[in-house]
Amino acid sequence: MDIRSDMLSRLKNRKPGFSLDQPFYIDPAYYQLDLEHIWYKDWLFIGHDCELPNPGSYMTVQVGAYPVVIVRDNDGKINALHNSCRHRGSRVCLEHKGQSPKLVCPYHQWTYELDGKLLYARQMGENFDTSGFGMKPVACETAGGYIFICLADEPMDFAPFRAMMEPYFLPHRLRDAKVAFESTIIEKGNWKLVWENNRECYHCAGNHPELCKTYPEAPTATGVNGAEDDPEIAEHWQKCEGIGLPSKFVIDPAGQFRTARMPLLRDAVSYTMSGRKAVQMRLSDQVNMDRIGTLLLFHYPTTWNHVLSDHAVTFRVLPISATETAVTTKWLVHKDAVEGIDYRLDELTHVWTETNDQDRQIVEENAFGIQSPAYEPGPYSEVHEGGVAQFVEWYANFMEKRLTGKPALRSVA
Repeated sequence: MDIRSDMLSRLKNRKPGFSLDQPFYIDPAYYQLDLEHIWYKDWLFIGHDCELPNPGSYMTVQVGAYPVVIVRDNDGKINALHNSCRHRGSRVCLEHKGQSPKLVCPYHQWTYELDGKLLYARQMGENFDTSGFGMKPVACETAGGYIFICLADEPMDFAPFRAMMEPYFLPHRLRDAKVAFESTIIEKGNWKLVWENNRECYHCAGNHPELCKTYPEAPTATGVNGAEDDPEIAEHWQKCEGIGLPSKFVIDPAGQFRTARMPLLRDAVSYTMSGRKAVQMRLSDQVNMDRIGTLLLFHYPTTWNHVLSDHAVTFRVLPISATETAVTTKWLVHKDAVEGIDYRLDELTHVWTETNDQDRQIVEENAFGIQSPAYEPGPYSEVHEGGVAQFVEWYANFMEKRLTGKPALRSVA
């Protein structure tokens, strides 16, 4: 049986409400299928508009085998390009972030415009036509201050995601924010294990003392069911929507993305050890109330997010191998907030720096145990792990559809 048939057979025969078979978490051939059918076809969160403030501002990212550069051009448009010179294939932009009036390949100095057009290729002969050798484009969209790319030749429709998320996120004006701090950690576990751990707070009480000071463990806050029936959440939605902030739980019919605003514990307004504001200047001039809780956004396979009144914390997941995943966290504050005056960096980042490291250890122990020949899929908690089950259903349905060209019959919500 070839690897595609093997994966398809396991998907069709898996037990709903249980974790996946071992190869989904450790097998390099399964990982390659994940890359081919999800990471190379879906919209991927890369960063924020505010990270590219000027023409020539760029950032680079590696998605599987694809190096990509995202750059703001002279008209203010954000473009994504394959970061590979059309001469002999060298990477054009080498730094994680940078600023350049043109994109110049360091190998032979082929020079490209900020939209990828080839401007200059020295000593290529009189008859060389530059028009056919621009950097290849990558589909790129922005929504609510977020930049997404898609490597597919025919990307999925981005409009439904934009229509859902922008009413929730535009009031927070993340386009006018700035990144106060950024960190990337490598978790020695499959990208799906990173997501499964994120999608429940069943583990929080025993592992996240800092986060549990402000974030509720209730499955109605973390999962996909029951939020509308939780009186505290319903009251919070009513209060926030009363000042013009959309808050109610909404989910994509296919289960790939969703958003909702959730209350924090007691009088907490921010992710700090005290629950008090980490940043004295509000994130947005349009939001004039502190106790708005956290605006959650999930978009498989790359991002989960928390947006509060004083700052935002955004997370990006990128696979490195079958058993390694990079998680990048960014803390965003108002563009005019000054470190040391409006906020202390250690206070701003402490809760999620600790939580990220705790999650890294959890994922790595989970991955280590799954390597055992004795591993077999186990049941998710019907009370606490509805979000995990939903993620696995999304993954399984998407992969089954893409391996067969036919939609799976199971529900994802």
